[in-house]
Amino acid sequence: MIQPFDKKSKRISRHLAIRRRIHGTRGVPRLSVFISDKHAYAQIIDDDSATTLVSASTAQKNLKEALKNKTWNKVAAHLVGKEIGTRAIEAGIKAVVFDRGGFRYHGRIKEIADGARESGLKF
Repeated sequence: MIQPFDKKSKRISRHLAIRRRIHGTRGVPRLSVFISDKHAYAQIIDDDSATTLVSASTAQKNLKEALKNKTWNKVAAHLVGKEIGTRAIEAGIKAVVFDRGGFRYHGRIKEIADGARESGLKF
């Protein structure tokens, strides 16, 4: 019998393959990205101490109000990227390793990366 194609499990296996190669340190943390149907999330993580240093998402009140509750499009993702970039610069983080989370690098994932680069974050 043919098994149905499971997009979520394929994304998770791609993400685990990426995580075997990518590791964030205190000097160069990892910028982790997740996209759901309604929101975009980004975190800067120090894997050595397993702590989140900076985070931003469209679920946060200030971004949600700025987007007028349209939190699922490319404009919203770009704004999350800009926000995570400015928060990282304020926290003293200048360079990160980008973790796309098993998603393809296009659309909203690319917009988050471009927004972060616009804010001055180096990949």
